[in-house]
Amino acid sequence: MTLSLEAAIQTFAPGLPLGVGLSAGADSTALLAACAAKWPGQVVALHVNHNLQAASSAFEQQCVALCETLNVELRILETDASHKPGQSPEDAARVARYRALLALADQPTGVGTLKNIAIAHHADDQVETFLIALSRGAGLAGLSAMPARWTDGDVEFHRPLLQVSRPEIENWLKGAGIGFLDDPTNSDPVFLRNRIRARIVPEFAAAFPSFRDTIVRSAAHCAAAQVLLDDLAKADLQTVVRPADGLPRIKGLQNLNAVHQANVLRYWLKNRFNVIPSTAQLNELVRQIGACVNRGKAIQIKVGNGLAVRQGEVLNWYNPQLLQRKH
Repeated sequence: MTLSLEAAIQTFAPGLPLGVGLSAGADSTALLAACAAKWPGQVVALHVNHNLQAASSAFEQQCVALCETLNVELRILETDASHKPGQSPEDAARVARYRALLALADQPTGVGTLKNIAIAHHADDQVETFLIALSRGAGLAGLSAMPARWTDGDVEFHRPLLQVSRPEIENWLKGAGIGFLDDPTNSDPVFLRNRIRARIVPEFAAAFPSFRDTIVRSAAHCAAAQVLLDDLAKADLQTVVRPADGLPRIKGLQNLNAVHQANVLRYWLKNRFNVIPSTAQLNELVRQIGACVNRGKAIQIKVGNGLAVRQGEVLNWYNPQLLQRKH
């Protein structure tokens, strides 16, 4: 069930002091204002200037003005969010943004370093993320959409507004008399998320008035199921790894059925190497493992940005480019 902004903030209980990512848009403006009212003197605004659009300076100035009004400390960091070949602009900006937020949290100014950061993603963002994952044929991990809480090093990130709708946020700001800026890129149809927001979400709203509740609930069900799959993968992995180095034995993997084997390999690659294999890559890797009927049978298959290879009795993964740089 979607919540009012007040209800979401009332149940939000992060560690203090709290950093709040602030872009000057409606969502982050509302989150900052609500948190500053609940914890006066314990909230710090964190603004990342990507310098990707002409409006960047206007957004920074809006953040300065808002924080002066709310009597909130503001930390600003400019960052390079340009994307590399093969990387989407959205992914590059996201990676740069979170890296900058961690750097801002570590600054020993004002209330000191921060161990908790709140991000203003809301129910509509969750719906769009779910639909994007669905359109790409994602599994449970993708359909889980965005987690409400996660850690990066010793910093805990929170998304307290995942059950609050975009219209509720904008109505709250209007009632509070707090201004915000609209990001011009949010209406650019070149981005899939914007096309979903402009074309698909209105159709869902017309056909299924409670679509936010149901899709957010489905994402939560997927997230819960993914936890069980991860627990199963951990248990299976312990039965097949070589204790000396944690690499899975080929014979141990062959003792698992194809479904368990794929689950273990997906978990191992993600958690050890931060690699997400495609369905085709994972299926081919399972096939090649099954074909290892003698010690001389090799495995070498592209997985992510590297290679999964057989090394004697075990399976390993490496990135050839990283090895070249070391030498």
